[in-house]
Amino acid sequence: MRNILLAAVAVSAIAAPAFAQTNPEPRGYGSLGYTYLDGDAATTGAVTGRLGVNINRYIGVETEASVGVKKDDVTINGVDGRIKQNWDAAGYVVGRVPVSNNLELFARGGYGHTELKQDVVGARTDIGGDSWNYGAGANYFLDGVNGVRADWTRRDYRDDGGKADAYSVSYIRRF
Repeated sequence: MRNILLAAVAVSAIAAPAFAQTNPEPRGYGSLGYTYLDGDAATTGAVTGRLGVNINRYIGVETEASVGVKKDDVTINGVDGRIKQNWDAAGYVVGRVPVSNNLELFARGGYGHTELKQDVVGARTDIGGDSWNYGAGANYFLDGVNGVRADWTRRDYRDDGGKADAYSVSYIRRF
């Protein structure tokens, strides 16, 4: 019996440092979802992917890229046409407020570029614009790493290019 107790104490002494170490909080995250873009020129939709890094619990940076999947029928000067979102990309600084272990609210601001394709009477033109972007949203984590993200982002296009509101719903994963 004494040997069993000594062996248990020895194993505990060796394993104690391993128990004392905690897993670091996930610093990176990625998301994949759908973005509905309601702009002055058209209403389109895109599949959006994001990658981000948390600098600390409250501040992070993220990038996003989208590929258009929904077209919009439009009338320009009495002529019917179609506008499709080709792609967009942006970078953001993100500020977070943890509300609970599972819920965090965030605000973000950054700069991006959007490319649309306009098809009117057989003539195709690319319409693009740079924008200052800002918005807010929430992440709800079902467990420590998997969750759902919902956000709104305003895109203010430069050179009087108009405005657009982007509404997104995504699956998010921390890593």
